[in-house]
Amino acid sequence: MKNFFRKTLIAVFLMGSAGAAFAQQMPPIPTDPNVRIGKLDNGLTYYIRHNELPENQVDFYIAQKVGSILEDDNQRGLAHFLEHMCFNGTTNFPGDLLREYLEQNGVKFGVNLNAYTSVDETVYNITNVPVRESLVDSCLLILHDWANDLTLDPKEIDKERGVIHEEWRTRSSAMMRMYEKVFPVIYKGSKYAYRLPIGTMEVIDNFPYRALRDYYEKWYRPDQQGIIVVGDIDVDKIEQKIKSVFSSIEMPANAATREYFPVSDNDEPIVAIAKDKEQVVPIIYLFHKHDAFPNDQKSNMSYLVVNYMKYMIASMLNARLSELTQQANPPFLQAQAYDGEFLVAKTKGAFIGLAVAKEDGVLTSTEALMKEIERVRQFGFTASEYARAKADYLRMLEVAYNERDKQKTGTYVQEYVRHFIDNEPIPGIENEYAIMNQIVPNIPVEAVNEFMKQLIKENNIVLCAFCPEKEGMKYPTEAELKGVIDKVRAEKLEPYADKVSDEPLMKEKPQAGKVMKTEAGQFGSTVLTLSNGVRVIVKPTDFKADEIRMSAYSPGGNSLFNDSDVLQYSLLNDIVSVGGLGNFSSVDLDKVLAGKVASANAWVNTLTETLSGSCSPKDLETMLQLTYLRFTAPRMDQAAYTSFIQRMKASLSNQEANPMAAFSDTLRVALYNNHPRALDLQADMLDKIDYNKVMSLYKDRFAEAGDFTFVLVGNIDLAAATPLIEQYLGGLPTIKRQESFRDNKMDIRQGIYNNDFVRNLETPKSTVIILNSGKCAYTQKNSIMMSIMAQLLDILYTQTVREEAGGTYGVSCNGGIEKYPKEEGRFQIYFDTDPARREAMVGLIKKGINDFIADGPKEDDLNKVKEYMLKTYQQNQKENGYWVNRIIEYYWENLDMNTGYEDTVKSITANDLKAFAKAFFGQNNQIEVSMSSPVNK
Repeated sequence: MKNFFRKTLIAVFLMGSAGAAFAQQMPPIPTDPNVRIGKLDNGLTYYIRHNELPENQVDFYIAQKVGSILEDDNQRGLAHFLEHMCFNGTTNFPGDLLREYLEQNGVKFGVNLNAYTSVDETVYNITNVPVRESLVDSCLLILHDWANDLTLDPKEIDKERGVIHEEWRTRSSAMMRMYEKVFPVIYKGSKYAYRLPIGTMEVIDNFPYRALRDYYEKWYRPDQQGIIVVGDIDVDKIEQKIKSVFSSIEMPANAATREYFPVSDNDEPIVAIAKDKEQVVPIIYLFHKHDAFPNDQKSNMSYLVVNYMKYMIASMLNARLSELTQQANPPFLQAQAYDGEFLVAKTKGAFIGLAVAKEDGVLTSTEALMKEIERVRQFGFTASEYARAKADYLRMLEVAYNERDKQKTGTYVQEYVRHFIDNEPIPGIENEYAIMNQIVPNIPVEAVNEFMKQLIKENNIVLCAFCPEKEGMKYPTEAELKGVIDKVRAEKLEPYADKVSDEPLMKEKPQAGKVMKTEAGQFGSTVLTLSNGVRVIVKPTDFKADEIRMSAYSPGGNSLFNDSDVLQYSLLNDIVSVGGLGNFSSVDLDKVLAGKVASANAWVNTLTETLSGSCSPKDLETMLQLTYLRFTAPRMDQAAYTSFIQRMKASLSNQEANPMAAFSDTLRVALYNNHPRALDLQADMLDKIDYNKVMSLYKDRFAEAGDFTFVLVGNIDLAAATPLIEQYLGGLPTIKRQESFRDNKMDIRQGIYNNDFVRNLETPKSTVIILNSGKCAYTQKNSIMMSIMAQLLDILYTQTVREEAGGTYGVSCNGGIEKYPKEEGRFQIYFDTDPARREAMVGLIKKGINDFIADGPKEDDLNKVKEYMLKTYQQNQKENGYWVNRIIEYYWENLDMNTGYEDTVKSITANDLKAFAKAFFGQNNQIEVSMSSPVNK
């Protein structure tokens, strides 16, 4: 076996024509026997798998090897437009019937019913579908209609033009605009230069109806389509249904060839510089292009070796880049590197370095990023770096193997989508675990280092700089950026020195406490009261084999700090985290935790101090040690702190360029009326932060552990865990302090308030938030009604504001009730629209609320929401995170949101919701803030 893997490595290093030929002789990667794959006579491929997580639910996907790359110049945007039209009428589900039918069965549009279009693929999904035979049959029929039977009604097309236009408006960010500028440079001579899926609004607004049908009939065909059905189903029955439903679709005669368009190599570096007035910080992309791994060779074992080594390289290099950001004067704000596709091009691979720079640091950041990549190319990685990365990889693989019987349906679906579209292997975790545990020990660090040299060559360099456009900023020239490349290539670099320590996470264990009382808790939990006053609530579950989740809270938070210290605690959580723990810097802490699956983090929130963490059962002690250190040994690191402040200054210095910063500032004033705790943080304030003061505030909040409640949920053996709980949680410090949070009267503004301000924007747009607030009792029924009301208004606005008016890409409604510091409800509505139509769309929003108050919801819509909530409730019963939240809710807020939930949902009537809306909205506390481009009249 060792000899085989040596041959595999040789093939990887010779991935030219000779090496590729040799790689083809390697044994194939086995295919997971639990998935059934077939192909119909017409060329359509299908994947079927039985999986019971979640129970009694099934996912349906249709993946298509079709995207915007296949458009002609006069069709730009039609691939994406066609995706939208799949929800606007098919032969068997005309008009809105498709959405109506699915939502009546608990399948929510935008959540369970959705799609995406990219450059080379289009994928549709119907997920979390209740397993009922008639519903399963209908979902297969919907996939059939998407594949071959769209109506493409001209009236529906014209309505959707407005929706697409609003999607363009919403998605037209600074980076998107700059991509459109640089793509013709970096993809010169390739079709990828002008094929972003959103297309052009000229085409969207004006294409003839026949053009969309021509595109549909040309490209939506069986040989480019894959049907994927995974869930709690009978595989044999589903296979027969697929054959029955899809075999009748005919493959068109003389079908057009599905081309994959190449990207040219370049001997000299390609440099592209773009600017945008709404870009906040410079971003640098450094590409070393290389040949993509051929799809037809991905079934060979050599591909697993390649992927493993790419993963190792990215992991180790990113650790180095992260370490550089901890320097007092970091060369970039953040950076990362990985190997993947050359942005949107599947036909060309690239090793990609990305750095976020200071305004005056584009050249410095580019040089630092390229140096680290070149340093690896020249000298490789050290044995100690590789040992840590390998330990992390094998541990990750072990966790996946341990969870092999607990995988959710969605995980398998995504694997099969990638297999169909890109021929990515699907060995299944059992095979992968066995294979990789044989491969990995046979790959030394020298092999990884040699492979890095294959990824990074002298040619094929592409460098993009995306910069803020602002007065007084000095921009790098193309010549200067090319000069950086030449400089780094010529520079004599030193190899990286890996500083490692064999010191344990904790040298000494704390004095252990004792369990003083054990009692039955809510939701099948056990409550332990420790000798230091700490309360620990443990709920064992078998939902996941390799997961324990932890959360903890104590009343107080920053509410107990003085208003005058708001600047000191505004960034407290970030500042404390940069220093590390105990004797370990944040960099060294990552190193000492190599091969462990354990984390624990602490925060000081408004009303509480909290911790959260997770671990594998075998690493429970490590998680509890980290928890102990979060209380007792937060570490100060002046260099890391200085670095953080410098990076924050750079991030904040140009924040006014981002329109959403101005919007957020205006909203903050609208909500809290200049309350001293509603701080508008500016770059010039950061020098006034006192590091010692921040740390003292943090230490004060965690000086008293006796009023903390810990919740542990997952695969935890209470008997085995109790000594560890006594050791680390029972050993936490206590100063016998009794306290609670303080109400600092940071109340939401009452009454009616409007602020509709104008700002020059690069893409004409209005962004609107309408927020209602008021007294609302914190009960299970009220919480459920607030959620139902938000979902009902979502449905209403999708119909009226999006579909009928074509006035927005989407309206987002969210509602909730808070218990502390006082019982209060909040309901927020958010959307983007055309500035010229803002008043009309706001009118539709307010009309929707008034109609709800007057008439209540439609019974059909209410039933849709109930179906979805009941389905989701059943699914949540097997989620560790769900039970952590329910337990904390019960013990901290004295609310049981689980017991009787289904009965409460079922009992709520349209009249209940009508009365609830009248009581809540009738308090007439409404804040409306909108930011709009000037309207040309």
